[in-house]
Amino acid sequence: MTDIARQMAAYATQLRFEHLDPKVVREIQRRLLDSIACSLGASGAAPVEIAKRIAGAAKGSPGSIVFGTGQVSTPDMAAFANGTQIRYLDYNDTYLSLEPCHPSDNFAATLAIATRDGSSGEDFITASALAYEILCRLCDAKSIRLRNWDHVTYGNFSTALAAAKLMGLSEEATVHALGLAGTPNNALRQTRVGELSMWKGCAFANASRGGVFAALLAEAGMTGPAPIFEGEKGFFDRISGPFDLTLPKAGESPSMILGTYIKFWPAEYHSQTAIEICLKVRDEVGPAENIESILIESFDAAVDIIGEEEEKWRPKSRETADHSMPYCVAAALMDGEVNLQTFDEERIADPKLQALIQKVKIVRDDELSKKYPDGIPNNIEIETKDGRTIRERLDYAHGHPNNPLSDEEIVDKLRSLAEGKISSNLVENIVDWVFSMDRKGDLRELAEMCVWEAPKV
Repeated sequence: MTDIARQMAAYATQLRFEHLDPKVVREIQRRLLDSIACSLGASGAAPVEIAKRIAGAAKGSPGSIVFGTGQVSTPDMAAFANGTQIRYLDYNDTYLSLEPCHPSDNFAATLAIATRDGSSGEDFITASALAYEILCRLCDAKSIRLRNWDHVTYGNFSTALAAAKLMGLSEEATVHALGLAGTPNNALRQTRVGELSMWKGCAFANASRGGVFAALLAEAGMTGPAPIFEGEKGFFDRISGPFDLTLPKAGESPSMILGTYIKFWPAEYHSQTAIEICLKVRDEVGPAENIESILIESFDAAVDIIGEEEEKWRPKSRETADHSMPYCVAAALMDGEVNLQTFDEERIADPKLQALIQKVKIVRDDELSKKYPDGIPNNIEIETKDGRTIRERLDYAHGHPNNPLSDEEIVDKLRSLAEGKISSNLVENIVDWVFSMDRKGDLRELAEMCVWEAPKV
């Protein structure tokens, strides 16, 4: 059997835009708009500004454009800055499987190379669809968080492969890029336990940086360790354990993006149905002061990731709060909305909100766990001080493929997050460009439009 890296490289080098299902093309456009919206919303956040500042100090020739600033940086540092912007708010899309991930994180790498080389819209779409395909299939193959590795570790391979595709590397050079990405860049799960730090929103951006750097090395002729997956001290042996990976046949369209989910609420995805339930029943429940207790029956992944640690009941940072089921539920019930301001430090510290969080109890439910990852079912039971019991269940959040966001809802998300940062005319120009990008000749046109602050001198 051909080793996995060579199978990936063979599929990647043979893939053409003409092979793509039109539905896949449209979803790449929708996800790119959603990612631009997330980047706009994250502008001004400390980790984002740190990443932009560091990228601005690195000069590349030819260089890549850093979104938001219009500055030119090295491709790897542009990928890091772009990725931090896309991911920081925890508002970009999601894929749920044995290993959950955020596949639009891959845009950090494809944007970096596309703006370095002036890639066409068709080439950008093709490479991005490839990145979605590889990342999601790896997440289907084996959970690595159960072995205490962070899911972004899989992003080393998807971003290196997509960057190599855009660069036009040969199959052999692409195999080397995968080895160069997969050997030095494995990420610890410590990123997502306890009180979460700024790094939570930067971890995949760093994988993108590593993947782009690996492709640059391979482009220059560097060879990499092989076989990266099956080798004596390779990925299977050290990181994941063995797994089988099924890829599409040569010339077959990628399809995994069709099973990914766009977020309607700016919080960790496993909380999305819980947030919707609380907003739905809030009027029936009445004032938050009338709540005696909140019981959440949930599935294993939700409990493990956002509903088990002590810090989830006493969040101190945005990063912890948006990864806390108790916080998200309490905020929805108290405020009647969940938006970016929900996760401001001042809001998090509100004593009344903190007191409501302490009334939340989360328990595992085996039947709900069996329905994951097809859905993210949460049951919520609220007991009121006047003796009423309100119980509600929801399996599919708005934005799930079974309950998808419309194009207009995605555009509205962009308009909302762009307010006060760029003009409404520019928003509409970005929307028009992205929805026709398969007929555009140079991704740098889009990057030059996506400037929402003066470049730092």
